[in-house]
Amino acid sequence: MGSVSLLQKSFLAFLVAMGIIVALADAYCFSIRNKPEEGNKGCILDGILYPFGEIARTHNCLRCSCSQKAMLCCSLFHTPVGYDKENCKVVFNKKTCDYDVVMKSDPSKECVVYSRVG
Repeated sequence: MGSVSLLQKSFLAFLVAMGIIVALADAYCFSIRNKPEEGNKGCILDGILYPFGEIARTHNCLRCSCSQKAMLCCSLFHTPVGYDKENCKVVFNKKTCDYDVVMKSDPSKECVVYSRVG
């Protein structure tokens, strides 16, 4: 009986871990090559110069890595696609770098989101 419980807990832990991996892997990503004359200063994105290394959050909600050759960025947000489109609307929250899904009739009330894409 105890081994079945351990097996169930192990399987549940596996499912949770896979869910986290899928959620983190489903981000929109892109890269920008640095111009040769700009490669020694850092990376420029949307007119802003970022230092070499990891950038946890840019002004437009991206996580980036800057090297002399290129800048690789991925979105920190996922776009909601599975929700009640008739009664709810999507609003980007720049403070949290995520989309809020709220009632059209009362934006102070959140809607249930069933799925998101990156």
